[in-house]
Amino acid sequence: MSPAARVLAMLELLQARPGLTGVELADRLGVDERTVRRYAARLGELGVPVAAGRGRYGGYRLTPGYRLPPLMLSDAEAVAVVLGLVAGRRAGLPGDAVESALAKVERVLPDAVRDRVRALRDVLGFTAAARDGDAPRTGVLLALAAACEAGRRVRIAYRDRTGAATERDVDPHGIVLHGGRWYVTGHDHRSGERRTFRVDRVVSAETTGPATTTPPADPVAAVADALAAVPYAHDVEVLLHSDAEAVRRRVPPTVATLRPTPDGTLLNLSTNRLDGAAFLLASLGVPFTVRRPDALRDAVRAVAATLRESAER
Repeated sequence: MSPAARVLAMLELLQARPGLTGVELADRLGVDERTVRRYAARLGELGVPVAAGRGRYGGYRLTPGYRLPPLMLSDAEAVAVVLGLVAGRRAGLPGDAVESALAKVERVLPDAVRDRVRALRDVLGFTAAARDGDAPRTGVLLALAAACEAGRRVRIAYRDRTGAATERDVDPHGIVLHGGRWYVTGHDHRSGERRTFRVDRVVSAETTGPATTTPPADPVAAVADALAAVPYAHDVEVLLHSDAEAVRRRVPPTVATLRPTPDGTLLNLSTNRLDGAAFLLASLGVPFTVRRPDALRDAVRAVAATLRESAER
C-alpha cells in the first residue's frame, strides 16, 4: 500500500472509530507510530485536522476544519446515501443541494454498484406526488433549526400566499416536514399568537436575541392544528356519534380537529368543497349530525344518492 493510500485508510479508520490509539492505528496500517503521527500531520495540511490525546495510549480524533473532509463510505453506505437522497428529494429536501450531492456520490461509485443503483432509481415508484418549487433555502432552514435548538428569536422576511412581503420577529419552536413542505411553528410577536410559516416562503432569517416564549410540548401537533384551521370557504362542524379514538384513526390531524364531548366527537374542518367533506363523513362509517353549514346536508344527500345508484346498478 502506498503512503497516500495509507493516509486515506487512516482517515477512513478515524471516521469509523474515533479515538483509536497510535498503537492501534500503527497495527492496522502496518506502520510505526512515528509514521502515524506523520500521517496525522499530512491530513492536517489537507484541511482535515486530527487531534491526538496525550501519552502512548492517547486516541486520535478528527476535529472540525475549514472544509468537509472526504468521506470514506463502503458500497452499502454509499447506496444508502444515494437512496436516502432520492427519497428525500421526493419528500421536499432542498432541490439544488440534493441534485449536486447525488451527482457527486454517483460519480465515485464503483461501476457495478452504480449500475445497480441506477437500475433501482429507474424502477422505483412513489405513492405520493413529488413537490416542485417548495424546497426551502438551505441557509434559512439551518438558521431556523439553530434558533429552535438554542432558544433564540429570529427576524424573518416572509412572503405569504398572495406574495405580500412582511417582516416578523418570531420565537421558533420547531420545524416540521409534512406533505413535502417544511413548516416552522413559533410565537409571532407581531400578532402576539402562535403561528405556522412555510419555510420555502421565508426569504431570510436572522437571529436577534433570546426567545421569551415557551415552546409547545409537541411542535408536530401544533403544526397539524394550524394546518387544519387554515380558513377556507366553508367552516364545517359535525357531531360524530362515536368515541374520538375510533375516529382519530381515520381522520388525519391536518384535515380536521376532533374534540370529545358527552354526546360523541365534535369534528371541525375548513374546506372549499363540501362534497369532499361529505365523502369524508361517509367514509367514517359512523352516524353523525350536521351542525353547520346547512349546505353540507345537501352535499351529504348528493353523496348518498350517488352511493345508492351505484349499489343498485
